[in-house]
Amino acid sequence: MKEKRLQLVEEFIQEKGTASLDELCDHFQVSKNTIRRDITKILEKGTIQKVYGGVRSVTDRLVPFENRDHANQEEKRTIGQIAATFIEEDEIIFIDSGTTTRNIIEFLPKHINLTLLTNSLDIINGAALMDNITLIIIGNNYKRNTKSFVGTDDSNTIDKYNVNKAFMAATGVSISHGLTNSDLLEYEIKKRIVATAEDIFLLADHSKYNKSTLLTYCPLKDVSTIVTEQPLSDEYTTFCTENNITIADPNLL
Repeated sequence: MKEKRLQLVEEFIQEKGTASLDELCDHFQVSKNTIRRDITKILEKGTIQKVYGGVRSVTDRLVPFENRDHANQEEKRTIGQIAATFIEEDEIIFIDSGTTTRNIIEFLPKHINLTLLTNSLDIINGAALMDNITLIIIGNNYKRNTKSFVGTDDSNTIDKYNVNKAFMAATGVSISHGLTNSDLLEYEIKKRIVATAEDIFLLADHSKYNKSTLLTYCPLKDVSTIVTEQPLSDEYTTFCTENNITIADPNLL
């Protein structure tokens, strides 16, 4: 119960940006001493900091999907095109929900057979028109604000699939916090997918780096390939070299 409350308190602060102690006490119906203990625990993660009379988030708040949809669209399309070049005959792939990953569908090879798992409505609609794709839908509840399906009746459903390549989106990417997102139900699917996939491809444009949100679903060192639209900084390039991570950029096209 305590761990669940800590998660909800942190999520509340992230969504609001700032919150007073009184506001947190009223919302969660607990004493000020309890909230102080919760805040002390969350402070250890580095995602919030104390301010006069309360706390504030020090991570980037989630931008609404409809706004992310239009941001850096050409860059995202380029990333989708690059990512599609890694897909091979008879592979089982997962394409994550997101405004970057959904661009893969336009460039999926039409001459090879694939099994495609996804929880993205945009990917489902595109793949349903392609005869060479066996489509498997993950998630049983539709989330309108991200056009994704979340939640499963059986938590082991995803584990049974032998996914060759997972093409993943992230709200924020950093060396310290890895691949992050802000939705608990999407987090569960992402975390299970990266745990079972042979190769993890991160699709992220330049605006996503050195940022983090509420939940880490994959350490950056576990990524096989980073697909991006422009060169990474020296810090990230060095990290990728040290951890045998391939960097794929427009030079591949």
